[in-house]
Amino acid sequence: MSLRLVGDIGGTHARFALCGAPDGPDGLPRAERKLVVAEHVGLVEAAQAYLAALPAAERAAVTEAVLAVATPVLGDAVAFTNSPWRFSVAAAKKALGLERLTVINDFVAQAAAVTVLGPQDLVELRPGSAKPGSTKPGDAKTGGAAVVLGPGTGLGVAFVLREPGRPPRILPSEGGHASFSPQDETQDEILRRLRLRHGGHVSVERLLSGPGLLHIALALGEMAGQDLPLREPADVSRRAASGECAICRRALGLFSAMLGAAAGDLALTLLTEGGVFLTGGLCRNLGPLLDREALAAAFLAKGRFDGYLSGIPVWQVVRPHAGLLGAAAYHPPG
Repeated sequence: MSLRLVGDIGGTHARFALCGAPDGPDGLPRAERKLVVAEHVGLVEAAQAYLAALPAAERAAVTEAVLAVATPVLGDAVAFTNSPWRFSVAAAKKALGLERLTVINDFVAQAAAVTVLGPQDLVELRPGSAKPGSTKPGDAKTGGAAVVLGPGTGLGVAFVLREPGRPPRILPSEGGHASFSPQDETQDEILRRLRLRHGGHVSVERLLSGPGLLHIALALGEMAGQDLPLREPADVSRRAASGECAICRRALGLFSAMLGAAAGDLALTLLTEGGVFLTGGLCRNLGPLLDREALAAAFLAKGRFDGYLSGIPVWQVVRPHAGLLGAAAYHPPG
């Protein structure tokens, strides 16, 4: 029996699993393992380390792979945005001994996962009434557009188009690198400070990411004349959850509002009446620290179009490792 290697490769972690053919009885990922990107020279070496730990019979049965990577896939040469890894698709295929290797953007995989998720994999963050015939959780027969976004090491974005009687189409996007748009004076001041650090262009993912959460908290601390003892994003959520840092708690409220505003912008960009899907481990791990009220209010705050957005639901994907599920569900063209 032929097996597929599937991977979800971010800037911090590389997750691998095995599966059979999409839509088959063994199409779900199994034998999942998470590797640390910094502990491996490159993607090929990480994949080889995963395969080496498998039983020999399973290792020999791997004939193809679908690898989702946190960077644009524009040809044979792939360079990660938030890690030093670089590789050639053709060279990786040869080094791994594969008959077929498909490399896709990591949020193409997240969007592919949305097409096969069930209601148990989703939590409603903001109610709405999806347009009749548009994308709905667990229903692959409906039509319409949906947006999938999620902060992590960076900010991933993709779109799903569903048309009755046709397989879902997934549109990759680098919307996370669009310019950040502040919504109030506090956000204006945070943007000004980040411009001094990063130059004229400050992308959305400079704030809507793990590092971005840290940027927000440190900037709020500077504005309050406090030198906060924060070294990584987890420090912000930990100090907010314990109640020991009001600034960290405020940073999470701002992060939630910025995320809602960005989701609203993307919903307007493609008129995504099929809904908004928020995915990724960062928001899932925040739990109640994700301010749903701030997110929903900022999502709707689009002036003359708040009425339009009021009908669009926002769901959070709570299924872990959705990227692996999406890589397993992905149908390579041809």
